[in-house]
Amino acid sequence: MRGDNLEAALKDALRHEVSVEAPHLEGLEERIVAELEGQLPKKGVAEMLKQLVAPTRGARLGQLAVIGATAAVFLLVGTFLVGRAPFLKEGSGGRMAMSAVADSGNAVLFLMPAPGAQSVTVVGNFNDWDPTPLSDDDGDGIWTASIPLSPGRYEYAFVVDGRWWGQDPLADEYVRSFGDYSSVRYVGRAGDGA
Repeated sequence: MRGDNLEAALKDALRHEVSVEAPHLEGLEERIVAELEGQLPKKGVAEMLKQLVAPTRGARLGQLAVIGATAAVFLLVGTFLVGRAPFLKEGSGGRMAMSAVADSGNAVLFLMPAPGAQSVTVVGNFNDWDPTPLSDDDGDGIWTASIPLSPGRYEYAFVVDGRWWGQDPLADEYVRSFGDYSSVRYVGRAGDGA
């Protein structure tokens, strides 16, 4: 067979195949799309979170809604806690601060929230780093001790079930020595009102 005849025979065979199969190709795209739509994965939590960060208008509104709801929850919880926590008072600059002075002179209130703890103590240079136990008389997970201190600077830390907690969020500052942090509280005129 010559090259021209071979080429003509191939073209005829292809035309015949296409004409036989052409009816099957009609609507193929629609059938494929319909089949794939049924197989699309459902959006999971990760996909929904990705949508929140997407730069679309709807996503931005979702982000604002989440931020607003979070702020509202924190505001409500804070308002509730301030109403229930007698150890909080209005501090300087309008922010809430721990009342470091109890009713009896220069007794400083040490407070550690530790729900579920078995024992909480405070150690510091005011007690030669010997543990002074805190108590949770009402079982609400807020451990307290009122310790009389004269005006000055005091380093301290809490020990909760044997674990060192040296960064009291209500401290005036922190120091780091021997690899661990300790909190610092000032008592007196320069401190927190004692």
